[in-house]
Amino acid sequence: MAGRPRSHRIGNSRPERDLERVWFPGTLAVVNDAYRAKAAILGGDRWRQEIKNSMPVYTSFRWLALPFLLSFLLTPATAAPASSKESPGQGSTRPATVPADLSDDLTVWPNKVSYRSSEPWIWQNHDKIREMRPRVLVLNFANDVDMPGIQERTEKLIRALAESTRYHGFQDPDAPAFLKYEVAKYVDMRDRPVPPERLHKNSAFLPLKPDGPQDFGCDYSVFYSDAFARFYGFQDPKNSRRYFNLHELINSGVVHELWFYAIHEYEVGWPAFEVTEFKQYYDEQCRPIEGKHGPAGNGHDDSMPWSGRSFRMAFFNPHRGTGCQMENFGHGLEAYANHDAIGYWRKYFREFAELNLDQRFKVPFSSLYETPYERGDAVSYPSTTTVKVKYRGEEYTLEPYVAIGGNAHWPPGARHHYDLDSPYTVKSTIENYRLRNGPDGRDKVLDFNKAKYAPYRKTVPDCMGAWMVFWRQCMPGLDNPCVDDDGKPMKNWWVFLFY
Repeated sequence: MAGRPRSHRIGNSRPERDLERVWFPGTLAVVNDAYRAKAAILGGDRWRQEIKNSMPVYTSFRWLALPFLLSFLLTPATAAPASSKESPGQGSTRPATVPADLSDDLTVWPNKVSYRSSEPWIWQNHDKIREMRPRVLVLNFANDVDMPGIQERTEKLIRALAESTRYHGFQDPDAPAFLKYEVAKYVDMRDRPVPPERLHKNSAFLPLKPDGPQDFGCDYSVFYSDAFARFYGFQDPKNSRRYFNLHELINSGVVHELWFYAIHEYEVGWPAFEVTEFKQYYDEQCRPIEGKHGPAGNGHDDSMPWSGRSFRMAFFNPHRGTGCQMENFGHGLEAYANHDAIGYWRKYFREFAELNLDQRFKVPFSSLYETPYERGDAVSYPSTTTVKVKYRGEEYTLEPYVAIGGNAHWPPGARHHYDLDSPYTVKSTIENYRLRNGPDGRDKVLDFNKAKYAPYRKTVPDCMGAWMVFWRQCMPGLDNPCVDDDGKPMKNWWVFLFY
C-alpha cells in the first residue's frame, strides 16, 4: 500500500454553513443546533467526544457564536425533510438535471450522448473515444491543510494522471494524454473553528463508524446521505430547499469519481481504503454481465451502497505527495484483475503485471506480492534472465526469466517491496508489451533498470510515483499498436476505468 514503513470549475462549501438551521432565541441555542446536526452525522462516542471537546468553549464565550448566528440569519433554510421511504445510505430517487457544457464531439467523453459512467454507449464506442474528461468531487477533512493546499495537490495529481496515460510518452513527446480529470467542486469539510487539540487531526465530519475497526473504519454510506448533499451544494433546480445527494450526482453524470483527503492518524489507524469501487462487471468480450456488479477496489466496505453505476472513491493522505496518490491508483488497477471485474482486463492485465507466476513457472506463489514486507532482499538476480525468490523458508529459481510489466510494488529487477533503487539490470518486454516486434513474433526484449523511470522522480518523487508514471505509459493506451490473442487490435485500457 502507498504510505506504508484545463480549467476546473471550482466551488467551495463549508459544512457549518450548510447544516440545517432552526433558530431559537439566544446565540448558544444556534450553536447547539449546529452540533445536533453534526450528531446526526457522527453518532456514538465520536459525537460525545466532540461535545466534550468543543461545547465548553461556547459556554464560556458566547460571543464566539456570532458568526454562526449571522450566517443563519443571512442564509435561507437549505434542506427539506427527507422522504420517509429513504433510509441511511439510500438517498432519494429524484432525477437530477443533465450537466451543462457537454461536448458535441463524440470522440470525447462525457458528451451530449453519453455522460454517465457504465453507460452502454461507452463499451459500444470504446475504440472511438480519444479523450476522457471525468469529473471528480474533492473533499478535505484534514484540519491542518487549507483549501489552496488541497487544490495544489489535486492539480498535481491530475497532471500526473494525464502524463501517465500518454502511451509510450517516455519516448514519444507528441503522445497525447487520454485522461484529463476536471474538478466538479472542492468542498471544505474542516472543523470551524478548529479546536487546538485537533489542529493536526481530521475534522469531526469525517464519517467513521462509531464501533468500527481501528483501521479502515470509514462509513461510506454517509457520503451518499442527504446530510452530506447539503455540504456538496448542488442545488435541486426544482426545489431550492434541497440538494442532490451523491446517488443523484452519479446518475445525472455530474460526478464520476470522489476523492477525499484525510490525515492518516497513526495512533487511530487507516481512516479508509486507498481506492474502493463498486463496479458493473463485464465479460471477456467487454459486454456487461446483466445484473452483476461488485467490488473493484483494493479494499471494499459493505457500507458503500450501489447507485446503479460504477463509482470509485479514493482516499489520500495530504501529508504525503503525488507519488503516493499514484500508487493508490496503481493498486486500483490491480484490483480490477483480482476481482475479475472485467474479463478482458483480467486476462491481459494479470499477464502484464506478472500476477501469474504460479502458472508460468509452477511455483507456489502467484506474484512477488506474496514475499515478506520485512526489510531485507527477498529476490536476487544472478543473471539478467535468472531470478531467485525466497518464499516461506525456501528458495525458488525462475529461469529463463524475462520480466514483462511488473506491478505497483515490483518494478522489473526489484529486490523487495517498494524498491526503486535496485542496482540490477534485467531483461524485460515492458516497453514492447504485445507489440510482437521481436524474433519469431514475440515481444522484443530489452534491458531494464532504474534509469528507465528516473526522469519522473522530479515530478512525482515520493512512494512509487516515478515508477507508476512509466509503468502506466507502457500499458496499451490510445492508438497503441498492440494485438490480443486473436491478432486483433488491443483495446485502450484507460476506457475501462469508466465502464
